[in-house]
Amino acid sequence: MSEFNHTPRLVLLPAVDVAGGKAVRLTKGEAGTETNYGDPVDAAAEWADQGADWIHLVDLDAAFGRGSNAGILKKVIRQVRGVNVELSGGIRDDASLENALEIGAKRINLGTAALENPEWAASVIAQYGEAIAIGLDVRGTTLAARGWTKDGGDLWQVMDRLEEAGAARYVVTDVTKDGTLQGPNLELLRQVMERTHRPVVASGGVSNLDDIAALRELVPLGLEGSIVGKALYAGAFTLAEALDVAGY
Repeated sequence: MSEFNHTPRLVLLPAVDVAGGKAVRLTKGEAGTETNYGDPVDAAAEWADQGADWIHLVDLDAAFGRGSNAGILKKVIRQVRGVNVELSGGIRDDASLENALEIGAKRINLGTAALENPEWAASVIAQYGEAIAIGLDVRGTTLAARGWTKDGGDLWQVMDRLEEAGAARYVVTDVTKDGTLQGPNLELLRQVMERTHRPVVASGGVSNLDDIAALRELVPLGLEGSIVGKALYAGAFTLAEALDVAGY
């Protein structure tokens, strides 16, 4: 165990996914699988109170192209002032990107836009650097776009392009694991980290504290953090317990 204690810290990002003004969790990212967990502002405040230094905030309605929760996102960010917020969902042009930064997001997670509009993605990577993370949402080695409803190309080809553009960070989700509590796809994460020197954040599948320990062991290979969602909301463990295993 002493060797594990010397493993660098794994950054944990509790997720707050917003749909229809509520905090929800999906299964495999599919619309219609929402489980409602109440007020997103309360959820974010709870994670902040329990010691989170990052929150992963997602506008699912914007991601699916069916609306916006902009007002609520702003309230969440205001509520957790002092905690870093990574914002995701529907950010596909200059206006939505600038608005996300204006309301206080520390980092923007680009998904569909990085796949469908590579020239724009390259220009904002050049302009904003560390403030831009690229979301790689994967089924097998095929990327998923538009709220995971459309194919977005081959993972490795797209990564080669993003590496060339100078992407600062990748958020990697195995769509088939997300919201299933079946454990993270460690092999996929390893394969991604072999192809980049940039930090990688894992997303999807964390079900217990052993999963967090397994992810922490990948930190020396380039894994920076992990987004944690359904397991926290379902009470599989507390954030304090997770932070302890993650090395906080």
